[in-house]
Amino acid sequence: MKNHLKKIPFLLIFVLLTESSVFAAGTRILGPGDIVKVTVYQNPDLDTQARISDKGTINFPLIGEVQLGGMDERDAEAKIGAALQNGNFIKFPQVTLIVEQYDSQQISVLGEVKNAGKYSLSQGNTIIDVIALAGGITPEGSDKVVLSRFGKDKLRQEIDLNRVFGEGELGSNTVLEGNDVVFVPRMEVFYVYGEVQRPGMYRLDKGLNVMQAIAIGGSLTERGTLRGVKILRRNNDQEVQTLEIQPTDLVMPSDVITVEESLF
Repeated sequence: MKNHLKKIPFLLIFVLLTESSVFAAGTRILGPGDIVKVTVYQNPDLDTQARISDKGTINFPLIGEVQLGGMDERDAEAKIGAALQNGNFIKFPQVTLIVEQYDSQQISVLGEVKNAGKYSLSQGNTIIDVIALAGGITPEGSDKVVLSRFGKDKLRQEIDLNRVFGEGELGSNTVLEGNDVVFVPRMEVFYVYGEVQRPGMYRLDKGLNVMQAIAIGGSLTERGTLRGVKILRRNNDQEVQTLEIQPTDLVMPSDVITVEESLF
């Protein structure tokens, strides 16, 4: 891989991890394995951190075993508060429940990341967060990642990381839900060979034409000529065709541009 194939500095991803809290998480259902932290206002002795059991329960001070599996956070708060009030332990309890780790809900990070696999959701995890958890994008990975969501609310969304970082479009940094799939495809590339200064493989940017592609390859050598420049391109049947093109023609993914030697 050439040094000129620039990637987004991945340290920026870890900087943005501290900003993930600005994205409000949607309502999620609690389940076995989730780690919750429960606090009761002005009653610090009741602060509890617990993992929801296989039965969907936690043990809470004063009220004992509480069934939380199948509830969302707000319903779980109301249930604990009602139990404290009905047991005459606290008159008007103000209960707060925070899910610190959603082990019952996982997402998959696939494609060109260092450690592809399944990861447990934490509160407010975004696409940037889980790519960081997967070790970051490989040098061959694209700056455009695809989010797929299955189930009742189906979704397929392409996120351009250049916009998230370069243009500050943090709204594109979607908060994830259980069973989401984040896929990082291989980047689109083109090749320049023949009489150019730096033959090789390069990242393909949208709207790049043949003249610009040759310039990226270091422009022509002293023996190179624009006359007779050809492109090797696969058609829809995956057959390789040799095309004679104009300098203003657009370059397509995986094109091989060949610059011939001048005869004079």
